[in-house]
Amino acid sequence: MPRTIARADILPPEEYAAERREHRHRVGELKRNRRIEVGPFVTFYFECFETMWLQVQEMLHIERGGEAQIADELAAYNPMIPNGSELSATVMIEIEDAERRQAALSRLGGIEHKMFLSIAGETVRGLADPTRENTSPEGKASSVQFVKFPLSPAQKEKFRAAGTPVVVGIDHPNYGHMAMVAEPVRQALAKDLE
Repeated sequence: MPRTIARADILPPEEYAAERREHRHRVGELKRNRRIEVGPFVTFYFECFETMWLQVQEMLHIERGGEAQIADELAAYNPMIPNGSELSATVMIEIEDAERRQAALSRLGGIEHKMFLSIAGETVRGLADPTRENTSPEGKASSVQFVKFPLSPAQKEKFRAAGTPVVVGIDHPNYGHMAMVAEPVRQALAKDLE
């Protein structure tokens, strides 16, 4: 499985526009088994080559920045593609009501350091993207977080084994929630560890 999106992978704007519906449908189907809700309003979207490829194509389609934009999008999204020894997630804090969202985010500062995977009872702490401000100086969490879960060879082996119990969780003092990873989701994510 490719680990980075190359310039050659990017479709010309007209071609992508003509095929956009099919690409969005195909990747949408793939995303079904890459999404885990943790608690009432946080969702982990586990990324891969295909999800990031679609994101780049969508940014180019919407912003129409042409050739100059391509390098920036590849630099922004390639780091989110798992390298074979990690899982990579975009974590969304999703609250529709703006007032409630602001109040919740102001209580969730530092949440980027409180995400974890449990693989057959062994905890793997998430690593926040160090290149962005995940929590403001005032202590307000960003509603979008990027986190990676680096796995040792033994943890990879366990994760890939059929039926291994896997939990995704957050242990922030103001948001303590966990979710079991369904077997079809574990199977889909295990492909990122090949």
